[in-house]
Amino acid sequence: MKTLNDMLSDQLKDEKFRKEYQDIQPEMDVIRALVNARASQNLTQKELAERTGIHQADISKLENGTRNPSVNLLKRLAEGMDMVLKIEFVPKKHKTFEERLAEYDGKINVHEFDWGEPVGKEKL
Repeated sequence: MKTLNDMLSDQLKDEKFRKEYQDIQPEMDVIRALVNARASQNLTQKELAERTGIHQADISKLENGTRNPSVNLLKRLAEGMDMVLKIEFVPKKHKTFEERLAEYDGKINVHEFDWGEPVGKEKL
């Protein structure tokens, strides 16, 4: 039986799928960061809503990807978790898919990959 990571690895061999998958990563990063931050504070969506004045339904929409947050909304959420919002731009990494896959030695977290264009080893 294939695991989810096995199926995703197979699908990522398709250039069109890989491009679409890569294109949604910034949104997925925001979702993951929000969910992880809330979980690290042991907060429910309802508790975070009470702390921030943001409706629980809106927090749910943010976490399931059906609403894109503004920077101001993210700042309110961070404040409600007694955290600071940090947004950064980072250089693209230029490793091939196979190199990235080998780094994880079977413990792949496909959401951490930067699916930039493959280049020769001289660019690593």
